[in-house]
Amino acid sequence: MLSTKNYLQKLEKHQIINLAEFIVHENYNHHSNETIPKNHKEKINDIFHEELNYFKDSLVFVSKDITGTINGAIRILKWNFKDKLPIQKIFGIYPLLAIKKDCINHIFHIGRFAIKKNTRNINLFKKLMICAITPICQHKNNIAFAECDSKLLRVLHLIGIKAEVIGKSKYYLGSETIPIALPYESLIDFYHKNKTIITNSTLSSISQPLYKKSISTTLETNHPFM
Repeated sequence: MLSTKNYLQKLEKHQIINLAEFIVHENYNHHSNETIPKNHKEKINDIFHEELNYFKDSLVFVSKDITGTINGAIRILKWNFKDKLPIQKIFGIYPLLAIKKDCINHIFHIGRFAIKKNTRNINLFKKLMICAITPICQHKNNIAFAECDSKLLRVLHLIGIKAEVIGKSKYYLGSETIPIALPYESLIDFYHKNKTIITNSTLSSISQPLYKKSISTTLETNHPFM
């Protein structure tokens, strides 16, 4: 019988195609009335090239099982104020105009968050979220933007992440998608309550500036989780 243990891994540039395939397939798998469209390879290609463009300013984390199969993913991007973020492409929302604060340190974008259908693992959900929000939680004037479906928005509220809806929903990748803002204040309580579920060395690595890509390829291999 195969082990059900999983481990976290930071993807390298040549592995981004695996992320794109996982995201497209899981987005449609999670909506039972949706079949994967004939143009799904085009959608995979679009995500692949978009994430390649973001790669120098981003970190991509996945959870894999003992066979190396991806069962969860998330990406954190530090905005360079030049690239067009998904929230701009999908909703026409310009980040600087959606910020209520007078003082901003760094602006981030959280994306490509997906967990394999029928996976019942709240720790997996929390670990991926901690990976993504750790850089945001290093300064009180940081903020992140993201797009999520209504189910994920409810889960975020249930676990204590106070996402702010900043626009009307749109249909995207098989579901109703909602633009949200995640300021430091909405994340810090969840971060402090749950950061111990990943190791201190991993937290330290993630909290370094995103342009210093010194994170080891495999994280927590000695600390698998169920």
